[in-house]
Amino acid sequence: QVQLVESGGGLVQAGGSLRLSCAASGRTFSRYGMGWVRQATGKVSEFVAAITWTGANTYYADCVKSRFFISRDNDKNTVYLQMNSMKPEDTAVYYCAATQIEGRTWSAELYNYWGQGTQVTVSS
Repeated sequence: QVQLVESGGGLVQAGGSLRLSCAASGRTFSRYGMGWVRQATGKVSEFVAAITWTGANTYYADCVKSRFFISRDNDKNTVYLQMNSMKPEDTAVYYCAATQIEGRTWSAELYNYWGQGTQVTVSS
């Protein structure tokens, strides 16, 4: 089992950047696929980005491609989401998620461990 704690959320102006971090407990972090899901108020959740066990493969939702970048440091048990050129529509609670399924886990339904979320607000 793994526990996830997100950090790095906050308020940023449109066009700005933020980097979210997700620290995971446990000694087998390198055997978890990791993802980020966001949920804006009144909207359905959106699978934003994901990365495979070794970091060799990544996934991005179309709405964040070329602006958001996911990475991981298996020595630090941490996954990151670098968010650039941010837009007001990026405003949401961002959740970190983990799955023990190997491979390209590009759907939120494949994840069974979740953090508590961190609020990201982008002002116009």
